[in-house]
Amino acid sequence: VQLVESGGALVQAGGSLRLSCAASGAAFRFNAMGWYRQAPGKQRELVATVTSVGSTNYADSVKGRFTISRNNAKNTVYLQMNSLKPEDTAVYYCNADAYLGVYYEYWGRGTQVTVSS
Repeated sequence: VQLVESGGALVQAGGSLRLSCAASGAAFRFNAMGWYRQAPGKQRELVATVTSVGSTNYADSVKGRFTISRNNAKNTVYLQMNSLKPEDTAVYYCNADAYLGVYYEYWGRGTQVTVSS
């Protein structure tokens, strides 16, 4: 299984970006899919997750600005980011998990989001 992110870019503060993450090689539906981010010198942190039935969870820092969604048929997850701030600058990683008798967790390689002030 591979997760491939896209959509990262350099954007001015107040702007918007949409990240996409496509999973390949999975003949099953993931349980939760989500986005994490890691800024230089900081630990990786949760941004948002969405379950297979559409329940969402957001970090307090992005509530009201970011929206996560997924397409189960395509095994794809999206992150719409609005009103971006310089503190949103980070590498954004896609994450997905599945239980197939054993718990599996998958990570993408990340996509860079840079917000200039």
